[in-house]
Amino acid sequence: MIQRPIMMSEKKDSDGDASVVLQTRPKTKRPPLYKVLLLNDDYTPMEFVVHVLERFFGMSHAQAFEIMLTVHKKGLAVVGVFSHEIAETKVTQVMDFARRHQHPLQCTMEKE
Repeated sequence: MIQRPIMMSEKKDSDGDASVVLQTRPKTKRPPLYKVLLLNDDYTPMEFVVHVLERFFGMSHAQAFEIMLTVHKKGLAVVGVFSHEIAETKVTQVMDFARRHQHPLQCTMEKE
C-alpha cells in the first residue's frame, strides 16, 4: 500500500506563519487480472464455439468468428481479461455449457 499525503487545512501559528496539516490516505492496489482462454480440440464444432463466444462473452458474430478461427489455427486464444471471480465464473459457465451439449471444449484461465 502506498501512502499519499492529503492537504487537510492550513493553520496559522502565533507568528502568522502558515503550517499545513497532512493526513495520509492509503492507495489501494488494483486486483490482478486473469486471461480466459479457449483451447482447440478436434471434436467441438466451430459453430458451437462461435455461439459460446456470443453468449458468454457478449461478442458480435464477426468478433466471435475471428476468435474461433484463431483458436482453430493457433490452438488457443484469449477471449477476455477479467478479475479473478469473473474469469472463474466465465470458465465454469463455458465448461458446464459445453458438457451439457456433449462437447469437449476446454476453457481455462491464467494470471495476466
